[in-house]
Amino acid sequence: MKRVRTFMLPVAAVFALMCAGMLQAASLEPIDNAGVQVQQQQQNGVSYLSGGIGEDESRAIQQTTGYNLHMTFSIGVENKYIPDVDVVIAKVQGQPVLNLTQAGPLVYVQLPPGKYTVQATRNGVVRHDTTDVGSGAARNLVFHWDGEQ
Repeated sequence: MKRVRTFMLPVAAVFALMCAGMLQAASLEPIDNAGVQVQQQQQNGVSYLSGGIGEDESRAIQQTTGYNLHMTFSIGVENKYIPDVDVVIAKVQGQPVLNLTQAGPLVYVQLPPGKYTVQATRNGVVRHDTTDVGSGAARNLVFHWDGEQ
């Protein structure tokens, strides 16, 4: 029985890597731009994208570059994307930078380097996070609500 476990661990690792590669390849599939209605917007000199309804629109946002803060909003045990979140991004000192209503389920933002607080509100239920955005890799924040809140 011990030999089976030893053999299964490498097989499981290879399988996980193959699945990750297939998921990455799937996100690079051609996008039907007819179904994509996301356009870059600006507020207070900050560029952002908000959307992701439908597979093509979601993939179109996920394939964009130049945004250093990526936020995803979901609900329930199935992590279903939700598009009706109010978002406030502020510098840690409290100065508001971006204020969005009915945003999501994906929001990508290009912020100047610095430390920010993010407040995401859906149906009166608030989620908070703090992030340090720099010039390197994008920061990913996931906001999740349980049940049908």
